[in-house]
Amino acid sequence: MTTKDILMEVFFVMCGLMDFYIAAKTIKQKDHPSRITTAIFWATLGLIMVIGKWLPPVVVGALIVIMTLPAMFNKVHKGTVVETDLSYSEKMSEKLGMKIFVPALAIGTFAIIFGLLIPKLGALVGTGVGAIAGAVIMAVMANDKLKYVPREGSRLLESVGPVNVLPQLLASLGAIFTAAGVGEVISGIVGKIIPEGNMFIAVVVYAVAMALFTMIMGNGFAAFSVITVGIGVPFVISKGYDPSMVGLLALTCGYCGTLMTPMAANFNIVPIALLEMKDKYGVIKKQIPIAICLLIFQIFYIYFFGKI
Repeated sequence: MTTKDILMEVFFVMCGLMDFYIAAKTIKQKDHPSRITTAIFWATLGLIMVIGKWLPPVVVGALIVIMTLPAMFNKVHKGTVVETDLSYSEKMSEKLGMKIFVPALAIGTFAIIFGLLIPKLGALVGTGVGAIAGAVIMAVMANDKLKYVPREGSRLLESVGPVNVLPQLLASLGAIFTAAGVGEVISGIVGKIIPEGNMFIAVVVYAVAMALFTMIMGNGFAAFSVITVGIGVPFVISKGYDPSMVGLLALTCGYCGTLMTPMAANFNIVPIALLEMKDKYGVIKKQIPIAICLLIFQIFYIYFFGKI
């Protein structure tokens, strides 16, 4: 294993330990409405995170099925959470002020440093290192105990619930779709719809398909591989359009779909849990007009400026 692989496994193990912590905490709560099923979900997820790399694919697949069953039947619920005292929160807010953003900036800073200066490790490792550094910085700045890290981390994970694993599952689904030849099927269907030589319709179909498929899958990168193979290459790029520009803008068309779907949990569900919003689609409703405007702009930009 390379240094990068070892570090990534360390991060996965840390994530798994957090899942085990939630499972153990849940199983102790006798008044929890779905104590057993919730504990099964988090414990199974933790097991996959910690030793999944060394398990046979069939076993991992079986564990994923076991993990998804409680979520599918809505039997994974948030347990009793120890809320931070309001007076303590106000005290720390006055003490730290704008410095509260330093730990968050540490994550991005480490990601950039690793991505640019240590490319063998990459930005993803930098993000993991930054997250650990951010927790330590926060503890030092607040002159407080690290016990709040797992407590607040588990509170956030439980608030979001099973949606936490949606990005990973959807990314895997994209790889499965590509391997199964879904792009070729889409290409055959679209070929019967787009009029021969009508490049504007071809660009519209490509851009809108990227947005819609991203809304379904919740992952622009997963949609990109499928839709570009099925529509982008045969109907746009092969007709004289710049592949680098078209590919870049097509991916941002997919991001327009990201703004309009609950499947993009990291962007549209996590903020709702963090802000404790009453309307679970509140973030999406605010983003839809912007996403549609961006999508329309990018369609015209590809059509008028995308040709080589």
